[in-house]
Amino acid sequence: MPNLSPTVPISFLQNMLIGAGRTLSPAQVNDLLVKSGIAPSFLDERSARITREQFVRLYQVVAMTSGDEMLGLWSRPIRAGTLKYLGLSLLDAPSLLTAMYRFTRFWNLLLDDYALRLLRRDNVATLALEPLLAEAVPTIFGHELMIKLSHGVASWLVGRELPIASVGFGFSRPAHFVEYAQLFPGPVTFDQEHTSISFEERFLRQRFHRSRAELLQFVRRAPDDWIFVTFDHDSTASRIREFMVDKVGVDLSLDATAAALFMSSRTLSRRLAAERTSFQKIKDEMRRDLAIQQLVKTQNSVDEIALLVGFDNTPAFHRAFRTWTGSTPGTYRRQTAFRSS
Repeated sequence: MPNLSPTVPISFLQNMLIGAGRTLSPAQVNDLLVKSGIAPSFLDERSARITREQFVRLYQVVAMTSGDEMLGLWSRPIRAGTLKYLGLSLLDAPSLLTAMYRFTRFWNLLLDDYALRLLRRDNVATLALEPLLAEAVPTIFGHELMIKLSHGVASWLVGRELPIASVGFGFSRPAHFVEYAQLFPGPVTFDQEHTSISFEERFLRQRFHRSRAELLQFVRRAPDDWIFVTFDHDSTASRIREFMVDKVGVDLSLDATAAALFMSSRTLSRRLAAERTSFQKIKDEMRRDLAIQQLVKTQNSVDEIALLVGFDNTPAFHRAFRTWTGSTPGTYRRQTAFRSS
């Protein structure tokens, strides 16, 4: 069974393209969507979702076409090569704390309307994106990207997902808030004075070693490794997801899954509730993501996909898929403009 990545809600795509619309025409944007395997009509469907690979591909082609590695989401274009030179400035830092201080200094050479500051208090280090102009209005995806880049670069440097103490955003809670649990593994708040991400300082005292060759690989894969941090995650939800991937086609119960993870059903449910999810929610998300992946990447029939994701009959799969995405499997496949091999 190939690696199964979580799918991405269309709201993230819509927010990503806000900056692109400043420099690219609607026709150019539609062309890039098609080149990325995404039907432009998906932008009008509130429940639509795309694969991680489609999202990354679109990010890359928009960045290349616009000449802006941050997709026009800041007042000044972030020119091609910026991420590479940012990484080079961090490689010889004596600790992660020093590297993240350099990270803020680097960005302050590029940003006009915000300053990125490293603040330390009570053994907590915070990267805060503070507005320099009273009229500075945060772009949701731009601020999400900066937080993801901060966390992703720090995690890549030490070779594992760095625990987050907290994340705060300087805008109101968005409609796609339910997706934040996968993107930001830590407490998230909104309507803050400024956008920020905090770490326990002890984690930033670590030394690290990364080579220039590793950095170039990291940059070539961008933004995959820093938007979707791929290091081990110790959450109960991620353990269940990994277990389910190995049992594709099996209708797993809560009791059977809890036993496989050496805990009681009550303990499993309690831990998942603490992580803002549930066993049934994870199960539905797994089925949804696998179904979308199969529709996009394979020529398997809808009947075959229904069986693969654990449905006894195709009509039940149709009803579930419509609940998940607002579309039937057949319509979803016909709207997909590209199928990767």
